[in-house]
Amino acid sequence: MLDWLSEVFQTGGPFFIVNTFFLAVVLAIIVERAIYFLGRGHINAKAFLEQIKRLLASNNIDRAKKLCDATTAPIARVAKSGLNRIHRGEAAVAQAMEETMVDVTPEVKTRVAALWSMANIVTLTGLLGTITGLINTFSAVAEANPADRQRNLSLGISEAMYNTAYGLSIALICMVAHLVLSAAMKKVIGDLESFSLRLENMLGEGSGASSRSSTSRE
Repeated sequence: MLDWLSEVFQTGGPFFIVNTFFLAVVLAIIVERAIYFLGRGHINAKAFLEQIKRLLASNNIDRAKKLCDATTAPIARVAKSGLNRIHRGEAAVAQAMEETMVDVTPEVKTRVAALWSMANIVTLTGLLGTITGLINTFSAVAEANPADRQRNLSLGISEAMYNTAYGLSIALICMVAHLVLSAAMKKVIGDLESFSLRLENMLGEGSGASSRSSTSRE
């Protein structure tokens, strides 16, 4: 297996090595985004909202803030920003949550779009390897003696085909990963917007109730 890989790399030429570097970058992006969407970026929005609702019903705002601190998910950060402004009125709650939404949304979207660009880059790099392989082939065939001509032709065509296949394979990986990660990204953003709206209404009602109770006491 190692001998075959060594032979492929030697035959593929410089652009094959360049695409191998791009493959490492692509895999790093996929792994990092997968960890994010399955780990620190993932939370059950509905269950989390219910927990906060129960804590607010018992007027335990500090406990609700600690619940938000227990995770780094964007939803928790948006929730905490609203909880921090709950005593300042509905407008302050809405403004704080909207500002936090603006801050966390790029974090959810980061590097996903890069996979589509990488698909185009590796395809073009593979084609460059194909073209240079064919150029080298025709040059070598023209200058070689009849005994070596067949061997040089075979090596040159192998270089061209390896680069084409490699570039297209990496591009396919990029496109599939982009499709899957884009779906995960849209789900997180959709959950975030829905959660933010519901919590904003809930906190607005809570802050309004607090204001009315304090006015009645006066």
